[in-house]
Amino acid sequence: MILHTWLTDRFGLRVPVVGAPMAGVGAGRLAAAVSEAGALGLIGVSATTTGDWIEKEATVAGCEPYGIGLMAWALPHNPAQLDVVLELRPAMVSVSFGPYERYVGELRQAGITVVTQAGTTDEARAAEQAGVDAVVARGAEAGGHGRDEVGTLPLLQSVLDAVRIPVLAAGGIATARGLAAVLAAGAAGAWVGTAFMGCVETALSAAAGDQVLAAEETGTAYGRVFDVAQRLGWPPEYGGRALRNAFFDRWAGREDELAADDSAQAQLEVARREGDFDTAYIYAGQAVGMVRERRTAADVVAGFAAAEQLLTRFSAPAPDGPQ
Repeated sequence: MILHTWLTDRFGLRVPVVGAPMAGVGAGRLAAAVSEAGALGLIGVSATTTGDWIEKEATVAGCEPYGIGLMAWALPHNPAQLDVVLELRPAMVSVSFGPYERYVGELRQAGITVVTQAGTTDEARAAEQAGVDAVVARGAEAGGHGRDEVGTLPLLQSVLDAVRIPVLAAGGIATARGLAAVLAAGAAGAWVGTAFMGCVETALSAAAGDQVLAAEETGTAYGRVFDVAQRLGWPPEYGGRALRNAFFDRWAGREDELAADDSAQAQLEVARREGDFDTAYIYAGQAVGMVRERRTAADVVAGFAAAEQLLTRFSAPAPDGPQ
């Protein structure tokens, strides 16, 4: 079995894919659908998510292996998130973006596989030293929050040479071809978010889903505009990649002004409630141009499974005779 990796062995998967934890997109229903299809689904948790919400969505995720994604910078202000996760003991916890190191030991002692996302090779080395079970090499193409310094392919190659723990690849992986490429390079699997954003099981509104399906591969932008407008405490090195819109273009490069503009903050809050996506944000990666129709998570996972045929074809001996 070519798709046999550390990831499939660890969690009993058929396809070495993790459904990335996308706050506001991936709740219990999507995590369950991804896991039931043979990959590993994760629940996305925002900074203000309550412990009760996590517990409820974990129940929806069911008895299949599933995981939860936490943001390290938010945990000191919302410790109930960690408390609930330790009680639930999901198969995997991703804790990233901030001082995650302090949580690794406690999570592992609870029997949880711990991973963190790294945007540079130095971050990956530090993750190995912190004792995580695996590291996610998250390239600049990825949607949502993270670093913008290095693309997925050069980062993956460098990280694979730099660490001895398993490495998952994230950023721009949306089809079997992408999965085959990172597996051939030596990754233990793919960390996939945007490819699941067109799924019927997401928590996105219908209007937001339509925006995703209509977006082009060049239709994303990276920056801190939406975080600054909301007065969120994201560390400044971790901006976000989202669908480009008028609000982003208006404020990009003027973040200092935006931080003091209460009317812009209010405008964004109203737009989020009303689904006005000329102003409200939808985080997505550069693979969004390949998300063209509403599908089930099972269909998406089945599509990734075709990586096995691609890898078999590329590894087969050449036929006799002239080519």
